[in-house]
Amino acid sequence: MRLGLLSGVGVLAATAIMTGCGSEPPPVVKVDAKADAAARLKATKEAKVRNAAKVRANELGQIPVLMFHRVIPKPQTTDDRTPQQFRADLERLAKENYVPITAAEMVTGKIDVPAGKHPVVLTFDDSSPSQLTLNAVGVPQKDTAVAIMREVAAKYPGWRPKATFFVTRDLFGKHTREEQAQALLWLKDNGFEVANHTRDHLNLRGLTQEQVEEQIGSIAKTIDSLSYTKPVTISLPYGSQPKKKDWALRGKAYRHKGAFLAGYTPAPAPFSKSFDPTGIPRIKVMEKKGDCAQFCSEAWLDWLKKNPDMRYTSDGDVNTVAYPKFKAPYLRKSFSSLSLPY
Repeated sequence: MRLGLLSGVGVLAATAIMTGCGSEPPPVVKVDAKADAAARLKATKEAKVRNAAKVRANELGQIPVLMFHRVIPKPQTTDDRTPQQFRADLERLAKENYVPITAAEMVTGKIDVPAGKHPVVLTFDDSSPSQLTLNAVGVPQKDTAVAIMREVAAKYPGWRPKATFFVTRDLFGKHTREEQAQALLWLKDNGFEVANHTRDHLNLRGLTQEQVEEQIGSIAKTIDSLSYTKPVTISLPYGSQPKKKDWALRGKAYRHKGAFLAGYTPAPAPFSKSFDPTGIPRIKVMEKKGDCAQFCSEAWLDWLKKNPDMRYTSDGDVNTVAYPKFKAPYLRKSFSSLSLPY
């Protein structure tokens, strides 16, 4: 009987231990979802600030927008480049950590460039056959601008064959709609921007509003009908603005986000208060000769290299605008929600 009683006590004791008898249940931990999300957001932002500081990001800096015309073996004007010169132009940019973006990406602030790199905009006026000519199987002919860009991209990892082509009615020397459509669609399908350079390349300064809209709107309609593309940007012939600057941006048949001038200086970043979408400067591509000793591409690229604090340097995040804190007064208010000072 004693043995049976002790056995029963043991069973009861074991049961009490198993059921937690004699102790309080563990407290329920309440998680504050809002506080947890805020902490994660703060940690993420701090990491972004550290990364921006590490690469010395400056997304309020200046961007070189380079202006090209023909790429031909025997230049006839100072606007022309030989294939050898053009290849050297691009290789310098690649070696100095520039990454091409389109004019449309620039003016809309969609500057997706790796951290520590610098955006550059390659623009081509007049839609010359030397810029793009496709062979019988739809491949760019050797030594055309597009072919050379693709060669450089293959040689330098991270370099992009990307540019903006401001076209007129010449449309790369093609005369049938089928050939014109093939050229524009090839550019569109391969990451290039097709943009507006007016129909007849007239100086817009002395034209009426109706005439300006006819010159800009007619080629916009042509581009759209051939490539299903509505131009986002325009380059003004001779760099001349119409009587009212806004005429170049908005008309019955077009809505542009940016109008580009002829060559002179690097352009302000689209996030900067200095940015004016009605008159974005470009740089003529040429060596240091005559006036170009100060105002063309070789001179300006040298200057940006010597003054890196003035150059646009990316933080690698397209969803932020990173810059040193002392540059905060230069940020456009419309981008304040993306602000990332460090």
